Amino acid sequence: MHCNQCEQTFRQTACVNSPGVCGKDADVQSLQETLLYGLKGMAAYAHHARRLGKSDEAVSAFIEEALFATMTNVNFDIESLLEFCLKCGEMNLRVMELLDAGHIENFGKPAPIKVKEGTQAGPGILVTGHDLMDLWDLLQQVEGTAIKVYTHGEMLPAHMYPKLGGHPNLAGHYGGAWQDQKREFAAFPGPVLGTTNCVLIPPESYRGRLFTTRTTAVPNGQRLVDGDFSAVIAAALEGAPCEEQIVGESTIGFHRTVLLDRAQTIVDAVKAGQISHFFVIGGCDGAEKGRNYFSDYAQATPPDSFILTLGCGKYRIRDHDYGEHLGLPRLMDMGQCNDAYGAIAVAVALAKAFDCGVNDLPLTLVISWFEQKAIAVFLTLLHLGVKGITLGPNPPAFITPNVFAILQERYDLRLTGSDAQADLRLAMAA
Repeated sequence: MHCNQCEQTFRQTACVNSPGVCGKDADVQSLQETLLYGLKGMAAYAHHARRLGKSDEAVSAFIEEALFATMTNVNFDIESLLEFCLKCGEMNLRVMELLDAGHIENFGKPAPIKVKEGTQAGPGILVTGHDLMDLWDLLQQVEGTAIKVYTHGEMLPAHMYPKLGGHPNLAGHYGGAWQDQKREFAAFPGPVLGTTNCVLIPPESYRGRLFTTRTTAVPNGQRLVDGDFSAVIAAALEGAPCEEQIVGESTIGFHRTVLLDRAQTIVDAVKAGQISHFFVIGGCDGAEKGRNYFSDYAQATPPDSFILTLGCGKYRIRDHDYGEHLGLPRLMDMGQCNDAYGAIAVAVALAKAFDCGVNDLPLTLVISWFEQKAIAVFLTLLHLGVKGITLGPNPPAFITPNVFAILQERYDLRLTGSDAQADLRLAMAA
């Protein structure tokens, strides 16, 4: 796809060389990059779903067709490439639906649950990433031992599924978002299991204790390919034990099924003027400056509003006490980044109850973007015609100014500003 003079990486800007050098316009290049990153994110979700027994041939066929559209000298047309991007969003919605169904069928209907944070005395294993099937396989293999298993990062929502949360060896949650893992993994005395993306190349401090599964791998790491976690278990039993250090407790598990069960109560409260607004604040987090915008925004939301959060972006906002409203916590954790499907399902159900469109709801989406899965979810929102999304802290670097202008015109796409409270007032006034 790229010429030698403008080979790109995910975080760099799109090609700005002339068509005579690359054989394509910079805006065409931008849309192809957007499509490729959306496909990568969707493929990750589809892989998780397939491991749970869920797949759709239409999704696989689209991936083939869309990849073909990005080949050299195939498609130079901006409108048709935009169509492919939106189709990617549509297919990603289907994939997230499959993954959601796979999680529920395999692990049970989610429910709110209090999760201990920190460690308990004894041997422990820390599991990070997104793959709940890996977590389940590990739990089965440690059953009957004294080993305690802890979730990290995007594994936190595992506790809301009764089959996982009720397992005697799942002890709690340790740590925060992926970008803190070098500090947190070094402090955790036992082995660490990385199941998917968002694993960092380990420093010497814990390199010998890091194990990864299948596709996930690091230089000189210990990669497991067959679902046999005996090496991880042995490392936990032979290594240093965890200390008793419980640092708190949090409530998670406000999956779409939980909220939809209470949909009529929510609708009645909105009609009675008891709920002023809903905010979806979350997404894929990063380590760059400016991401405190999301915590500033969340803390400024009015006390009669609710915040729905998901993805690792939740770690920007979850440490603040937002209190309760109408007997529910104002901050409600809906799950992993793929559970954006749940937020969409709730919004669609509320719009149906109010006999209006999603864009007419008292709902604002403030999305932290970082990697390919975030792009897939973003394209899904555009496919659904959702307008007024606030995205940040910076625009995707591979989206050219012209392409961004098109998205602004058609979808009222906004960037996070320098003043979170000013942006919040603007959202409430809309």
